[in-house]
Amino acid sequence: MTDLIPFLAPAGFVLACAIALFAGTIKGMVGFAMPMIMVSGLSSIMSPDLALAGLILPTLVTNGFQALRQGPGAAWASMKRFRAFLIVGALFLLMSAQMVRLLPAEVMLLIIGAPITLFAVTQLMGKQLTLHKPSHRMELAVGAFAGFVGGFSGIWGPPTVAYLTALGTEKKEQMRIQGVIYGLGAVVLFFAHLGSGVMRAETLPFSLLMILPALLGMWIGGKLQDRIDQATFRKATLFVLLIAGLNLVRRALMG
Repeated sequence: MTDLIPFLAPAGFVLACAIALFAGTIKGMVGFAMPMIMVSGLSSIMSPDLALAGLILPTLVTNGFQALRQGPGAAWASMKRFRAFLIVGALFLLMSAQMVRLLPAEVMLLIIGAPITLFAVTQLMGKQLTLHKPSHRMELAVGAFAGFVGGFSGIWGPPTVAYLTALGTEKKEQMRIQGVIYGLGAVVLFFAHLGSGVMRAETLPFSLLMILPALLGMWIGGKLQDRIDQATFRKATLFVLLIAGLNLVRRALMG
């Protein structure tokens, strides 16, 4: 194991697998948060750039399964519906991926965590933000922001899911759309970080080994998700958003 992953002791690898399993379970239940959980958990036992490398391939594979759960036709329909979001997000992701070693980690975490925490708190308090009709300008803005923060952090779920929640997207459709958006974003992220140096010969085996526990967790979470109704799904989504946002703010302010 030390030959494959020279930067991680065996005990650290077991802990990394447990983090990937838990992250996959949450993703299977609400459709997102795996990168946030993995980058937060893995960063406690390795440097942020290694943690980012570790989540790239599990994110790519699990989102592929999530996007295709209702079949390729439904996934293609979701791609067409959110094509502007996808195109703008990909462009901003490619641009910001090259900043991963330049921007201070604290600034990055605060940029993501603060608005997401505010959104989740206001929604859970009953001050519901709803978008009855998708706005082209809003879709472009959210796509740009999600891609920008995703490129240097691997985390683009919170702004995306906040947008979908505000639209009142039905549970199965939201899961599928998230899979499509995150899956295509993960493809772009992979190639972007081949260029940035985050994904390299040293880190590729680690990322590959994280796929299996992430998939197992996602299967567990999917079984749980099938048992909850739309209202419970929305509350669970907002609760996960709140915890994720608070954790990002905590790390930004306290390290």
